Amino acid sequence: MTATMSGPEATTDVAEQQPARRRSPKRPARVRRTRPARPAPRPQDPTLVAVSSAFTMIGLVACWVVLQMLVLGGVSQAREQTLLYTELREGLAAATVPVEGPIDPGTPVALMEIPGLDLEQVVIEGTASGDLLAGPGHLRGSVLPGQEGSSVVYGRSATYGGPFGDIATLQVGDPITVTMAQGVKTFSVIGVRHTGDPLPQPRPAGIARLTLVSAEGEGSLAGLRPGEVVYVDAEAPEAFPAPAATPVTVPDSERPMADDRATALPLLVLWLALLLGLTLAVVAARQRWSAVLVWVVATPVAIALAWQSTDVVMRLLPNLV
Repeated sequence: MTATMSGPEATTDVAEQQPARRRSPKRPARVRRTRPARPAPRPQDPTLVAVSSAFTMIGLVACWVVLQMLVLGGVSQAREQTLLYTELREGLAAATVPVEGPIDPGTPVALMEIPGLDLEQVVIEGTASGDLLAGPGHLRGSVLPGQEGSSVVYGRSATYGGPFGDIATLQVGDPITVTMAQGVKTFSVIGVRHTGDPLPQPRPAGIARLTLVSAEGEGSLAGLRPGEVVYVDAEAPEAFPAPAATPVTVPDSERPMADDRATALPLLVLWLALLLGLTLAVVAARQRWSAVLVWVVATPVAIALAWQSTDVVMRLLPNLV
């Protein structure tokens, strides 16, 4: 028989057989670190805020003017051409496109295609600097393109798409197709000339002559620094009948390399006053709100005013630039 132990002794043996539990060391109590108080923001110098805001506004407007003249102006001109093309097509279908004067400036009168330059432009009435922002313009006082007589069309060389920037590269015999209210005529280039060169031979009876006019310069920024006027003469062997000539006095603002300051200066004063008002509003807002918030709100307004101001500034520049 096997004796079974009971009582306190048995309990002691069982306790000795079990391994002793390790006691985890006590973790030291966390010491909360007190953060140093942030220093109060320094008050902004009102003079410094005003000067920085004014120079920021001037820089923003100046950069926008250059960007619009060389890049975004072309986008604006392309949009205007799309609208003019639709208006001309609808007018041709409805037989409402004018064939004689007087014609309101800005009215589309013809579609011109020059395959040698990969160019297709709607020609509008008027050659003032503001008119040519939308595309080539027909000189008032000359017959419409395709009619018997001499028709003159101006176009910009560099800004707002620069549709006539490469007309000096045309060669004798290159075709120019014009679509107007009386039909379609194809001209052939007979020569390229510059200021001071001899004029082409007198136009024979029954011939339609077309003269493209633009500016030409030298160097990397030739279009923005035009030195002389370039002319491209073209003729079509048959012409549409021209209406009885109506005496028209061409104002000085519509002649080659002319500006339109009489119309532009009052508008420029208005837009500059609005830009000045916006600058003062930015200076006042900077005293109460952060610079980031102020410029997020003010920048779109400044760009809109700069866009309108640039269109006015273009009227102060020569119409062929």
